[in-house]
Amino acid sequence: MTKNRICGLFSVAVFILVVVVASTGAHAQTYTDLYNFDFTHGAYPQYPNLLAQGRNGNLYGTTAGGGTYGDGVVFRITPSGTLNVLYNFKINSIGDSPFSGLTLGTDGNFYGTTTSGGPNNWGTIFKITPNGSLTTLYNFTGSTDGHDPFAPPIQGADGNFYGVSYGGSAYRITSSGSFALLGSVPGSCSAPLLEGTDGNFYGTTLTGGRLGGGTVFKMTRKGIVTVLYNFDNTPFNKDGSSPYAPLIQATDGNFYGTTLSGGINGGGVVFKLTPRGAITVLHYFDPNNSGDGYYPYAGLVQATDGNFYGVTSYGGNVGRGVIFKITQTGSYSILYNFDGTKGGSPSATPMQHTDGKIYGLAALGTSDDGVVYSFNNAGLAPFVSLVSTSGKVGKSIGILGQGFKGTTAVSFNGTPAIFKVASSTYLTAKVPSGATTGFVIVTTPKHKLTSNKKFRVI
Repeated sequence: MTKNRICGLFSVAVFILVVVVASTGAHAQTYTDLYNFDFTHGAYPQYPNLLAQGRNGNLYGTTAGGGTYGDGVVFRITPSGTLNVLYNFKINSIGDSPFSGLTLGTDGNFYGTTTSGGPNNWGTIFKITPNGSLTTLYNFTGSTDGHDPFAPPIQGADGNFYGVSYGGSAYRITSSGSFALLGSVPGSCSAPLLEGTDGNFYGTTLTGGRLGGGTVFKMTRKGIVTVLYNFDNTPFNKDGSSPYAPLIQATDGNFYGTTLSGGINGGGVVFKLTPRGAITVLHYFDPNNSGDGYYPYAGLVQATDGNFYGVTSYGGNVGRGVIFKITQTGSYSILYNFDGTKGGSPSATPMQHTDGKIYGLAALGTSDDGVVYSFNNAGLAPFVSLVSTSGKVGKSIGILGQGFKGTTAVSFNGTPAIFKVASSTYLTAKVPSGATTGFVIVTTPKHKLTSNKKFRVI
């Protein structure tokens, strides 16, 4: 695949009109520009580019360009901002243009995709160790298996990885590279799948559907697809259109997400969708309102305070996007305005590290190669993150966090579990007999840390 074709695909997603709007209030003291990419160490950390927390507490991700060959890198960065390049991609060899970001597997390795390159020049699926040893698991052919995979695969409860390509194909792949085509989804996909609490997979398409504005769909493990909602592609429609971003399933069991465009103001929306497909718009982004951001390519993260955090690619006081917070009832506030120098035009979905802070990537920086940033909002407490959120009694579950040395107890919804501390940032615990679905609590010498998601006992 040529660079022009990659740029053409992604230009639809990022490089659109920037409008400078008036200033709004912000809490800049909570924002930290952790690292400015300089092309040599990576460049263009653009959508979807998911950051993943490793067992060692560091963050891992990709950039779509830069590095030794200019074709993207895999990087590791500490929460304090020390960055190392782990792997340099090279066009038409192992693959290039890894827009995907990474997913942490239960084996401690990371999984991702390249949008182009590989022997067929249609992209690849790869596995990489925390130290940078990369293995290509699959080379797309551009046929029925799909092409141009923007999103990383996610690991299901059965241990297999599931994903979608931009071309609309859905697949299953093992950690050793055994690939199976599941079928197709109703449109082009740029976002990863989500495994719901019911064991099915949920996702978005930015195109297609009955009304042409994209969809939210459900898919079984066998690839049977049901459309839950059809977005309308007509301008200024009620419920938004073109959902580029991934879904999240919140603690209330509903799905939350964003659309890039549409809505009554044309700047996209934040929406809630029930498992049966009933939609509620929580916020209409407004390009004509100097106090708002607009065009949210990125999705949401539900933080430990129960609220949702996200970013817009444009708007704010200098037109370079904002960080916003929104409650489950739709109370919306802007927390930070990007300035284009310490970060700007973010299109990657942020994540919450177990230290409590929000971390993310923005496309602009001091050299216009992008930044890694953190955002420390009051009330976002440390927690533990489950590598697997479901499993049978007796299964060993990986748990990420901090301060684990001297841990005295781990419980699954109140039932004590046998555990083993591997490091200060990683431990394992066996699902105990009698455990029921609920939160996991780790008791350390200083804190009782609660998981940000419920563990589902199968």
